[in-house]
Amino acid sequence: MVVLNKIYTRTGDAGETALGNGDRVAKHSARVSAYGTTDEVNATVGLARLHASGDVDAALARIQNDLFDLGADLCRPDMDKDAEAEYPPLRMSDAQVDRLEAEIDVMNKALEPLRSFILPGGSELAAYLHLCRTVSRRAERLTVELAGAEPVNPAAVKYLNRLSDWFFCAARMANNDGKDDVLWVPGANR
Repeated sequence: MVVLNKIYTRTGDAGETALGNGDRVAKHSARVSAYGTTDEVNATVGLARLHASGDVDAALARIQNDLFDLGADLCRPDMDKDAEAEYPPLRMSDAQVDRLEAEIDVMNKALEPLRSFILPGGSELAAYLHLCRTVSRRAERLTVELAGAEPVNPAAVKYLNRLSDWFFCAARMANNDGKDDVLWVPGANR
């Protein structure tokens, strides 16, 4: 259980922060950028939820919880030392990736195949889901960059990759099952 009695600690005033294992790193490190951007995704999901209801809102709530799991995973380096840890670190699982894939498959069945790229927009919910999609793509790029330099749980990278696809399909669903998607018209304004 996390207990936050004091919000500011002054321990980051010199530009460093603590990782989940206690190591101190620069606030601009690749690991902090990866999990910090995951937090940004979570904030954009919160905005999308203002316009969601029912099953979509419930799915977004699950995703928000997963994103906290993902942040906990990314803030904890030294995966090879998980067995030695006093408390087992929280790691993303393939089951979380599989759930996203199953939900994507269900959404995609209801959508007509695309014959054009679409522009972010349409309904308010779709616009926010597209924002979620683009921020999750950035989180994925940063996590892949981190994985090039340090060990990263492969399920974390897979989750982010599927997540942006989930947001894309959900945005199309929010646009009247894709019927109200805003289509890109190449060269329309030349």
